[in-house]
Amino acid sequence: MIRQAVILMVQNEPNEDTARGVIIYTSSVAAFDGQMGQVAYAAISGMTLPLAPDIGEFGIRVCTICLVVFDTPLLAALPQKENDALTKTIVFPQRLGKPD
Repeated sequence: MIRQAVILMVQNEPNEDTARGVIIYTSSVAAFDGQMGQVAYAAISGMTLPLAPDIGEFGIRVCTICLVVFDTPLLAALPQKENDALTKTIVFPQRLGKPD
């Protein structure tokens, strides 16, 4: 998908900073925790830095936003003990993320 997006983005008219666009990934802090079953997050975060110089020469930036645990209906289904344990892993603010 990145390859296809870059093919189109290099055709954009550059702005005053010679930028043609930005690719923004959404990942998770799980990428850095080595959690079981979270390899996809590590892959996304892991390709950000090597990709940046490769496509930067074309005026395209790349970055990854790594989110924490969010308060979703899926988490609401967890037992309170597990929910509390997840919340304690968050440094600041020590609460689940709010989707709104």
